[in-house]
Amino acid sequence: MKLLNRYLAREIYASILLVFAALLMLFALLDLLRELNEMGRGNYSIGYVLLFVALTMPGHIYELFPVAVLIGTIFALVQMAGNSELTVYRCSGVSVKQMVLALFKIGVPLVLLCLAFGEVIAPPSERLAQQIRLKAQNLKVSMKEFRSGVWVKDERNFVNVKAVLPDTSLVDVSIYEFDQQHHLSSITTAEHAFYLDEGRWQMEGVKRTAFTERTASVSSQPGMEWRSTLNPDILSVLLIVPEQMSAWNLYQYTGHLRDNHQKTVRYEIAMWNKLVYPFAVLVMMLLALPFSAYQRRQGGISGKIFLGIVLGLSFHFVGRLFSNLGALNDWPALPSAMAMSWLFLLLAMGMLWRTERR
Repeated sequence: MKLLNRYLAREIYASILLVFAALLMLFALLDLLRELNEMGRGNYSIGYVLLFVALTMPGHIYELFPVAVLIGTIFALVQMAGNSELTVYRCSGVSVKQMVLALFKIGVPLVLLCLAFGEVIAPPSERLAQQIRLKAQNLKVSMKEFRSGVWVKDERNFVNVKAVLPDTSLVDVSIYEFDQQHHLSSITTAEHAFYLDEGRWQMEGVKRTAFTERTASVSSQPGMEWRSTLNPDILSVLLIVPEQMSAWNLYQYTGHLRDNHQKTVRYEIAMWNKLVYPFAVLVMMLLALPFSAYQRRQGGISGKIFLGIVLGLSFHFVGRLFSNLGALNDWPALPSAMAMSWLFLLLAMGMLWRTERR
């Protein structure tokens, strides 16, 4: 059985690598064509374009993992069924339960690899890609919802930032501080702010207006230290979308929003998606197993692969639809994140039951 499992693992891994190569070449070409339209802005040359495309590849690998695993496993199993190798498997006494366990054992390293890309490799790579792109184009990051810039609640303070540079330093910062009675006690403005460590920022070009019951006093100083719960990880939300952040950064940012009584649904759904998504690899492998009931008169490999592509893309896009609907309608985060995985698990079990019944 161990020999058979090793052979099955080798065939499946080779097919998944082949599918990944094809999909990544397609996505790299699409990214390259899109970025060529931006070439020439500032110092954004072809070298920066190619570097940007290369740095976004880990994010595509993470997004495409379940799709590639589904198509690759279908391709391997259908090939083996067409060569009667799976028939030899079954005749040697391998049951459906043993096949499922074998696929799960093969899938565990893929789950860990997907988790590594989603948590360790893709988020910093995506952040670096955006920073390089913005720096080369001499651009700043600012929120478009308000003409006045970014507004953030920080305990009893309200912080307004006109722009965030690619290195997450701040430009034109205004801090409105309120006392326990919710009265405005001071307004501090700074031309720039740079993060030091452990919640400490260094502000430059500082002006402070302090209010009392009867008077207001204004003071200026070249620099001062500002302590805040804000940090570059929280501000990185402005550089990359929540779906491309790590679960840990999403957890930190969700906690920050919750502490300041702000809406957290979108980020909670994104966080649970990051934790649940790698396990969809096992669901995809289970879904591929019924395709091994291959008969040449019922269609060739191309038909099975096409159906696998349709199922994989449905999982990807409908899963995003569920997440967006959950964020819009304030659905519970965990069910919104797990809905498509459960749906495809039920589909896989239904197809497997039907195949075995026949």
